[in-house]
Amino acid sequence: MAQEIVDVMIVGAGLSGIGAAYHLREKCPDRSVAILEARDAIGGTWDQFRYPGIRSDSDMHTLGYNFKPWRAAKSIADGPSILKYVRETAAENDIDSKIRFKHRVVSADWSSDDSLWTVHVERGETNDTTTIQCQFLLLCSGYYNYDHGHQPNFPGKESFKGDIVYPQFWPEDLDYTGKKVVVIGSGATAMTLVPSMSEKASEVVMLQRSPTYVVSRPDKDVIANTLRKFLPESWAYNITRFKNTALQQFFYHRTRVAPEKVKQKLLDEVRKELGPDYDVDKHFTPSYNPWDQRLCLVPNSDLFESIKSGKARVVTDHIDTFTETGIQLKSGEFLEADIIVSATGLELVVMGGASFSVDGTPVDFSKEWTYKGLMVSGVPNLVSTFGYINASWTLRADLTAEWVCRVLNQMKATGTTRALPVLPESLRSMPPRKWIDDFAAGYMERVMHLFPRQGDREPWINPQNYRKDRKMFLQGELADGTLQFSRPEPVERPVELAQAS
Repeated sequence: MAQEIVDVMIVGAGLSGIGAAYHLREKCPDRSVAILEARDAIGGTWDQFRYPGIRSDSDMHTLGYNFKPWRAAKSIADGPSILKYVRETAAENDIDSKIRFKHRVVSADWSSDDSLWTVHVERGETNDTTTIQCQFLLLCSGYYNYDHGHQPNFPGKESFKGDIVYPQFWPEDLDYTGKKVVVIGSGATAMTLVPSMSEKASEVVMLQRSPTYVVSRPDKDVIANTLRKFLPESWAYNITRFKNTALQQFFYHRTRVAPEKVKQKLLDEVRKELGPDYDVDKHFTPSYNPWDQRLCLVPNSDLFESIKSGKARVVTDHIDTFTETGIQLKSGEFLEADIIVSATGLELVVMGGASFSVDGTPVDFSKEWTYKGLMVSGVPNLVSTFGYINASWTLRADLTAEWVCRVLNQMKATGTTRALPVLPESLRSMPPRKWIDDFAAGYMERVMHLFPRQGDREPWINPQNYRKDRKMFLQGELADGTLQFSRPEPVERPVELAQAS
């Protein structure tokens, strides 16, 4: 049987992968595309995560695609609405027909002789393996492990007689009505779960080791909803997208140049919500500056309303041990629990967790340098989509897909088959920086040593800055002397060796 070859292989059928497929359809319609999805459904994060209250932490005018307006009144949307939006995009553009479900990429090897990636894939429940070749490989599988999250080894965990639940794998039949619930964590997941579960549970405690910055915003964008009444849908969407992107960038910049002022503003808002008697210093004042870690959004003050109603409370302490009936804290306080939710964060993976090699030599990404935050030095025709940690993910995913289309069209126009970032010898002594710099979140810090390094000058940087990225991705010269386009000549092999292969 002849080896299957496609022009572009997209790995992942979530928000990024479906968006990338659309851009390829519009800008590179002559290229054959296949989408490999390890799971059995479209949607990625928004299909897998089913915990109570699951929602976006970004507004949908920027988390949505640049080509498909968000029509709902709520801009801070719930998970099912986002999943519907992604699936609509796939169906409307005949993208779902290109998806191969239960196809997990485990490894890929680049051959310079053929200018092709040979991708090794596990299929279905039996995990039988097959190979598919492609000219260009675009990873859109996100950055976290779908098989499990970060799970600390809590002392005495095995002695607890109740249910221990992980948000990433929420049991559909879990009944927490009238139960005492402890949610361990202080990130976006915990702050979503607490107000949602408090509607049915008798008590919900958010147990955190240290606080997180929290900001409350309405879940509806009044300006967006007003514009839609008077302007064409695409105009209203684009204006709102521009407005919200500018506000995101402005606020993030303020946290870099005036962190103390931003900190006081955020804490003052929390004090207004919870009143003068609440210990904001203990429970909502982090030891770091705003955006040194991600801020948590509280739509319509739902977390604060749960606290004020007495249905929920925050405890800032350290765990001593689990017991049969709850959690003993190091302060001496005991938290009784029927259900414990471990919302302790994600486990990140590099390049979707697959292994890669170039002409048989394994790629150690930690030894390489990032090119514009999307390619890697010495590795041809491979792009990894990684969104923003300080703004909406899809803003960067859209830019990445558009840049890939530019590269593919450049290759077609020049008759080349390889796009390779080459680090000049003179820059190998650049001071290395973390791939995500100036961001101290634990889930990032645990794995940054595995990611490519960034340097101190373009294009060997990952700026996490939408304005800079737009210029680098959409306006910059592609053949910049660093990204080298070529058509390697096949190596002549002895006749007997060629026949044997």
